[in-house]
Formats: sequence, structure tokens, C-alpha cells
Amino acid sequence: MSRESTESEIDSHDASTDRSTAPRHDEIDYLSREVNLLKPSTPFMRDHLKVIWTGFIAWALLTFGPPVLTYFAPATMTVQLPVIGFPLHYFLVAVLSPTSSLVLAFIYSRKRDQLDERYGIDHTASQTRSKSESEAAVADGGRVE
Repeated sequence: MSRESTESEIDSHDASTDRSTAPRHDEIDYLSREVNLLKPSTPFMRDHLKVIWTGFIAWALLTFGPPVLTYFAPATMTVQLPVIGFPLHYFLVAVLSPTSSLVLAFIYSRKRDQLDERYGIDHTASQTRSKSESEAAVADGGRVE
């Protein structure tokens, strides 16, 4: 396929940002698409990268925010919390960072499931295929019973 036809095909997909007219996941040939993290070529990739970049920015702020704030504002961050008696920076690093990572992982999985549903991506087909492939792999008598 020539570069011009690929670019015109990409432009036609960029023009159709309406979800109702967007091509289905199984209609798009992802292997012939160029992967660009700054300018994705399909609506699914564009929406998925929005979720990824938003999660990455939130993770960076929640993970590196408390140590950076402690460095730049030590008087504010080293104040003792009245309830538990720990310094604020210790509590934020010990509790907020690990908890926020778990919450962000949960949010990402929910958003990805929503994207899969919106674009008609079905993961059960790949699970069925891998199961039949694994059965075919042991059909040569290599299965231990």
C-alpha cells in the first residue's frame, strides 16, 4: 500500500470523530497503521491514549508531589498531624502514594473496559482462540495424564 493512500485513509478516519460513524474495531487493520503516541491514527487509539496520559499525569503528581513539596516547603510539610501524630509528609508518602496507585489501576481498568465496550472489542474471542491453540499444541501426544 502506498504512503499516499495510507495517509488519505488515516485522514478519513480522523474526520469521523463521531462515535456512531466510527469504524468498528474488527474493521480496522491495525498492523498497517503507523503507531504515533502524539498523533494516534484511530479513534480507539486516541481515546486510549487520553486515558493513559491522564493516568500518568495523576500518578506522577501523586507519587512525586509529596517529596517535591517537602523539599520546597519543609515548614508546611513537616507539621504534625493532630489525629495520628505523624508528620504530614510521612503520612502522604506512606499512605497516599501506594493507595493512589491502586485506585489509579482500578480507574484505568474501568475506563479500558468502557473503551472496549464503546468500540466493540471482545476479548473472549482471543481467549477462545488461545485455548484451542493450546489444545492443538498438546494433540501430538505430549500431554501427561
